[in-house]
Amino acid sequence: MSKDLLLDEQLCFAIYSATHAFNRFYKPKLDRLGLTYPQYLVMMVLWEEEPQTVGSIGERLLLDSSTLTPLLKRLEAAGYVSRNRSLRDERVVEVTLTPVGRALREDACPLPEAAKAASGSTMAELTDLRHQLVSIRDALNTADPA
Repeated sequence: MSKDLLLDEQLCFAIYSATHAFNRFYKPKLDRLGLTYPQYLVMMVLWEEEPQTVGSIGERLLLDSSTLTPLLKRLEAAGYVSRNRSLRDERVVEVTLTPVGRALREDACPLPEAAKAASGSTMAELTDLRHQLVSIRDALNTADPA
């Protein structure tokens, strides 16, 4: 039998199931922070640099505004971010961390190290894997979907 369509031989399934494993690993830790995984990603983007526009956050996370806006509304309701119209262009919404949102960064700092430790992989292995996955993602994003 050909291995072409065996589930366990599929890279896409390995990535899909690894994503689920990461989500299960992170969920209880993020619950303690009052965040979902997508909200955590938004917060990481803002912890790197703020303020940022809704558009720039969406570009960074590969999310469209119809997905991102509800995430930002929930983060704003939780007191982690504020959203304001840009003074330069009122069509643009800028997102800024609140003091509570900035302070949350310290509580979130141990999460990547905990995931690394739980993976049983070395930092070099994980770095190589991340580079490979980014290359695959970028190639697939530019490939003809037809």
